[in-house]
Amino acid sequence: MWLIRVLFIIFSSLVGYFCSARLNITQWQGLIFGLCFSLVLVTIEYFLKHISLKDMLAALSGLIAGLVAAGLLVFLVTSIVGRGTALSIVASGSGLALGYLGLAIAYKRRDEFSLVAPSGISYGMRSGNSGTKIVDTNVIIDGRILDICKTGFIEGTLVIPRFVLKELQYIADSSDVLRRNRGRRGLDILHAMQKSPDIEVLISEEDFPNVKEVDAKLIELGKSLNAKVITNDFNLNQVAELQAVSVLNINELANAVKPVILPGETMNVRVVKEGKEYGQGVAYLDDGTMVVVDNGRSLMGQSVDVVVTSILQTAAGRMIFTKRKEEANGM
Repeated sequence: MWLIRVLFIIFSSLVGYFCSARLNITQWQGLIFGLCFSLVLVTIEYFLKHISLKDMLAALSGLIAGLVAAGLLVFLVTSIVGRGTALSIVASGSGLALGYLGLAIAYKRRDEFSLVAPSGISYGMRSGNSGTKIVDTNVIIDGRILDICKTGFIEGTLVIPRFVLKELQYIADSSDVLRRNRGRRGLDILHAMQKSPDIEVLISEEDFPNVKEVDAKLIELGKSLNAKVITNDFNLNQVAELQAVSVLNINELANAVKPVILPGETMNVRVVKEGKEYGQGVAYLDDGTMVVVDNGRSLMGQSVDVVVTSILQTAAGRMIFTKRKEEANGM
């Protein structure tokens, strides 16, 4: 992008240099004029990229409204006192004053513009559309969102805020190997989601400069779009619900679709490590559920038939307590 800007500045300066004769100025004055003109445009373009589409449309609407009001005022003055110096003063003053006031008021009240689509969102996705869902950084890194979307269980448009992308890029550039790998995995997942024909992904430029934390920005964006936030962060889940923002928690979904296991059922598991209590062994089901095997420490590395004795459901997930089948039958 900077290369394009430099080429534009050079081109504008050359145009001013060679067109100086038509402006009745020297060639060097034309060169300086072209240079200054291009620098002003590049500066405006640079600052505009930090302003969301909704903000720009709100400001433009206010400016137009102010200029229309100024035009009506000039028309009234013309009808009463006629044309003259007074009209020029009124026209200039009212144009500047009302144009500025309209722009300033509309920009400050931009969140109340119901006809303006939030930045990064198409006009078909107005605020209040329950099909709009905002994706948290942790969900992208987790990766399960891709498979869930492919199954069709999550419908509608997935909104990826620009500040989430920045956080993801920051993690991917981390000096810590583990964080860097997680960030790159998140970027790979996001690219796969964008390429999938079954998933609609939109990047939102909406930001909240006065809010520093990404989680707080997600909640504010959820309020702004009246959209649900997809996350696997327990704390974000709690805070969002306290502020009346709907949340779809991937971990809760995973727990909900786990097969029902009742005490007395038999299963075959592979003991992989020691448990916390003396003599216990620990195994895991395919979905990651921890299985504690009583007196299974001596069976590490082996597959064994066990009988479920009890099940403990916690906020972190489910734990299944078992005994070896031989011990259970001997009870």
